[in-house]
Amino acid sequence: MRQGACFIGSFDPPTIGHLDLVARSARIFGHIVVGVGRNAGKTPLFTPEERVAFLRLALEPFGSAVEVAICDGLATDFCRRQGLRVLVRGVRNVADFEGESDMAATNRELAPDIDTVVLYPARAHAHVSSRLMREIALAGGDLSRWLTPAVAAALVQKLKAGGA
Repeated sequence: MRQGACFIGSFDPPTIGHLDLVARSARIFGHIVVGVGRNAGKTPLFTPEERVAFLRLALEPFGSAVEVAICDGLATDFCRRQGLRVLVRGVRNVADFEGESDMAATNRELAPDIDTVVLYPARAHAHVSSRLMREIALAGGDLSRWLTPAVAAALVQKLKAGGA
């Protein structure tokens, strides 16, 4: 096994809050593999390939400390394929904590050798969600404090084209 951690999410779209968690994870673990998940329970606005491209562009300054890949299947299997034993999860509020707690317990049963580490976002990002970004974009609001310029432009364009 190598040193580092996996951070898996839907990132639809990736927010500044997601990027903050990736940066902090890279600082803590030295290396982070960002897994763009395919979640059967969600209907994504952007394809996994688009989300990977957004993240790679935004995380380019981190060089080899950060990798981005599509995560198919179970998070624990993705971690094992990456040769990593730590799964990072972001928790914004109590509702997130309850869901992540259940997921961590299940992952622990599936893969006792993989640990889940929870990071809390910076206060400025604690309320931000991808769903909220889509709602603000639909209403014509300013997304600049929560999304990179490339993601904000793509989100507005996708929604104008009827992608919602």
